[in-house]
Amino acid sequence: MRTIQFREAVCEAMSEEMRRDESVYLMGEEVAEYNGAYKASKGMLDEFGPKRVIDTPIAELGFAGIAVGSAMNGCRPIVEFMTFNFSLVGIDQIINNAAKMRQMSAGQFPMPMVFRGPTASAGQLGATHSQAFENWFANTPGLKVVVPSTVYDAKGLLKAAIRDNDPVIFMESEQMYGDKGEVPEGDYTIPLGVADIKREGTDVTIVSFGKIIKEALAAAEELAKEGISCEIVDLRTVRPMDYETIINSVKKTNRLVVLEEAWPFASVASEITYMVQERAFDYLDAPVQRITTADTPAPYSPTLLKEWLPNANDVIKAVKKVMYKK
Repeated sequence: MRTIQFREAVCEAMSEEMRRDESVYLMGEEVAEYNGAYKASKGMLDEFGPKRVIDTPIAELGFAGIAVGSAMNGCRPIVEFMTFNFSLVGIDQIINNAAKMRQMSAGQFPMPMVFRGPTASAGQLGATHSQAFENWFANTPGLKVVVPSTVYDAKGLLKAAIRDNDPVIFMESEQMYGDKGEVPEGDYTIPLGVADIKREGTDVTIVSFGKIIKEALAAAEELAKEGISCEIVDLRTVRPMDYETIINSVKKTNRLVVLEEAWPFASVASEITYMVQERAFDYLDAPVQRITTADTPAPYSPTLLKEWLPNANDVIKAVKKVMYKK
């Protein structure tokens, strides 16, 4: 096993798949000459050249549309958005074309493409650069949505996403590109739609995904000191969602807390809560608790931002609430 950074895992995944399949290419703002805004494509221009690692203008609608057209013609594009906040400029191509073309063409046009980049907050970036849209994209039939939380998961899931014949939304985090983790020397993939139990437990299930799961892991460490055993389920893929892993965990622990870095209304947490009450209601010993950001645009003030974001203390309070402990 090697220890590498998250950004290196992303770069390795893309490079390995581009060596494996000449139809794969990368396009986006600053991905080539600048080695990527977050250095996640470092060295790729030198290896693959400007026809396969393409710097684009600041025109997300335009290059998302180019990617859709090229996918219809046999290519496997990887589109990097500098952040998914900017994907809103090109969202018509994602929702109305990429997600629907296979069905509208009666299966004549598979859409093997990946839209990737950072999601959610990354410090004091203001309201328009701190949004999480996992639930927006997951609401759309035809899209797959992946949000890794570790270096190992990022590489294996991204390779699987590039090989997939449907459009995949692959969401990273600006605050995770420097994270380090172990990955194997050889080729590996992680199947989409399979959750991972990051920590075994018996008293309460905590479901989360992406960088915010670190708060759940930190809370579990503190709660263990008080004799509370938390099982942490990392979704990894938001759509298709691995309901079975969640349900089986809830049947074991009889309590559920969902942690998500997004607004509460119509959130991923809401979908999980509905499915658990439908399929495991009789196993619940307490109402489900969800933890999200505040229901406002993200504030710029560091003091307000700290209050706006979910944290480990919020998780501890929610766990104790479902455990009926003070």
